[in-house]
Amino acid sequence: MAGADQRKVALVTGASSGIGRAAAAAFVARGYATALVDRNADAGREAEEALRRAGECVFIRCDVTDDAGVRQAVEEAAARYGRLDAAFNAAGVDGVHALTDEATLENWNQVIAINLTGVFSCMRYEIPQMLKSGGGSIVNCASVAGLVGAPFVSAYTASKHGVVGLTKAAALEYAGRGLRVNAVCPGMIDTPMSRANMPADVLESLVAESAIGRMGRPEEVAAAALWLCDDAPAFLTGQAIAVDGAWTAR
Repeated sequence: MAGADQRKVALVTGASSGIGRAAAAAFVARGYATALVDRNADAGREAEEALRRAGECVFIRCDVTDDAGVRQAVEEAAARYGRLDAAFNAAGVDGVHALTDEATLENWNQVIAINLTGVFSCMRYEIPQMLKSGGGSIVNCASVAGLVGAPFVSAYTASKHGVVGLTKAAALEYAGRGLRVNAVCPGMIDTPMSRANMPADVLESLVAESAIGRMGRPEEVAAAALWLCDDAPAFLTGQAIAVDGAWTAR
């Protein structure tokens, strides 16, 4: 992208680690000026320092459960770079693993607040900024648990099904205005969060059941998100695309 005035601008939430970090790196490498949004200030600043070696980016601290903070972060990104063309809403948590009748309301509220309401907050401020410049592309990070059921994580499963529904509703609303909205649905991806929250024997059994024989890499999900924002045809919107090594092909 030739000059700053022609440069596309992206915003990535959850940008300090895992899938969000990989996506931020992919956008920066492609030439997007990229806002790295995360609630972890230390990790976010480290990500900014590392990714600045490859291109233009800025860290903006924001907790996606704070609606006013989300508005400020999106407006700050658009003001700094003059526009907003793409967004990957990747911030999310697994929550506590438990049977549904043993799960707590506190866990339910936290997971829904981050995974679903947080995506809603991001979208409702990203959309007006994109429409100002004639459209753009939003990609929401759902999960295979947004396409099929996942035991022991009922709140997570509900939140990710909600993200898929929200994605489809918004795609229908803005399809005629140059704004595409899609979701990626990762399967078992090798991230710090999955390693921390999943016992090693469970991970091994999931890999053994996988058609492709391994966990996915964050960069593989990032590549799908970047493609949806950068190269996907204008006719592709309202889709929830599984990046899962054929997990949901059964």
